[in-house]
Amino acid sequence: MTRTKDRPALAQRIPGGRDGRRMLLVSLIDKIGTGLWATALPLYFTQVTAMTVAHVGLLVGVSGGIGIAGAPLAGRLADRFPVTRVLISAQLLRAAALLALLTTHDHALLLVYSAIGALPDRASGVLTKLYAARLAGPRRARYQAVNRTVANIGWALGGLGAAAALAVATTTAYQTLLIGNALSYVVAAALTLRCAEPPSPVRIAATSTAPAPTVPAKPSNPWRDRTFLLYTATEAALFLDDAILQVGMPLWIVHATDAPVGLAPLLLVLNSVLVVLFQVPLARFGTTPAAARTLLTPLACLFTTGCLALAASAAGDRWTAVATLTTAAVALTFAEMIHATASWELSVALAPADAQGAYLGVHGLAASAQRSAGPLLVTAAITAGPLAWPVLGAAFTLTCLAQHRLVRRRLPDTPLSVPPITVSEHR
Repeated sequence: MTRTKDRPALAQRIPGGRDGRRMLLVSLIDKIGTGLWATALPLYFTQVTAMTVAHVGLLVGVSGGIGIAGAPLAGRLADRFPVTRVLISAQLLRAAALLALLTTHDHALLLVYSAIGALPDRASGVLTKLYAARLAGPRRARYQAVNRTVANIGWALGGLGAAAALAVATTTAYQTLLIGNALSYVVAAALTLRCAEPPSPVRIAATSTAPAPTVPAKPSNPWRDRTFLLYTATEAALFLDDAILQVGMPLWIVHATDAPVGLAPLLLVLNSVLVVLFQVPLARFGTTPAAARTLLTPLACLFTTGCLALAASAAGDRWTAVATLTTAAVALTFAEMIHATASWELSVALAPADAQGAYLGVHGLAASAQRSAGPLLVTAAITAGPLAWPVLGAAFTLTCLAQHRLVRRRLPDTPLSVPPITVSEHR
């Protein structure tokens, strides 16, 4: 009796039913594996393959640049083939590229394998987003929030496992972390194989009672959609919170403040804890395109607060620095969560049904571009000194206002939902 009563409550809290919960498990396993390897990656190349730090930087930069193409490529493929099959292929290719690193110490081959792995790595994020958008429909904002919470838990678990292995710091330990990450992708692929293909607006069939909706012979092209391209460009700027938290804040603590160095990892832990606690509750404020657009105003305020707090941290004593840096971390973490909610809803709402995958693939370029250019911009701000942070905060505010105006005419009045009548492509 208790189990029967509990099931509707669980289904109500997590959109997408059984397949939605299964894809959350896929996300958890994926992020545990990524958390295992992310910290060990530069150490593996320097300690095991004898690369110099400069060579590692080149490898990461080049592979990351090539990986940018993975997002739009995945979107195009997902409009032509079942998204679950494309995702499985991406996961298996990620695993194969990782395992290939074990076969050589040749720097050129390591660069090639890393670049090959970067393509499906960037593609996977777009594909899981597209799957959730099609599966959860109007409740996609809540599903995305739950997914981000699960992903942060996975990152934390993987990071703890990596910390234990790196305490040994042997070649075997590094190789074990790499293999663990590869296995996580294989397990994720096996679980994805059991997920039903969600309804797709571009693969519609008629029934005896309802005619099939017409789909344009020539799908919409995001590369010719000036509004969407401008929106994606503004998104690249708003994703900078990630670079500030992950790269900028640790460097700023060490080089510009009197705060203890040990504060840096504690602030990253605080970031993960806040996301786990508040991402889902905040999702209710962005469940429609209009509501998501409204979130851009508090987002601008949070970015400004975070940047001003970073500037102030360089002007005070030890405890003032700790207080202002903590304020900055909290403000930027809430900015991260609110932007994730708004970005998710707006990107889907702006994408025409006949080319949803292609549009979300182009939108994925924003996060990929930030990963490559974000650290460079943040380190430039650190070099420029405290006054650079208020300037960056003003730029964030202007970007939010520009995006608020840009999307106004393109947003539908009601939440989008996926047509329920589709050709079955599962099993």
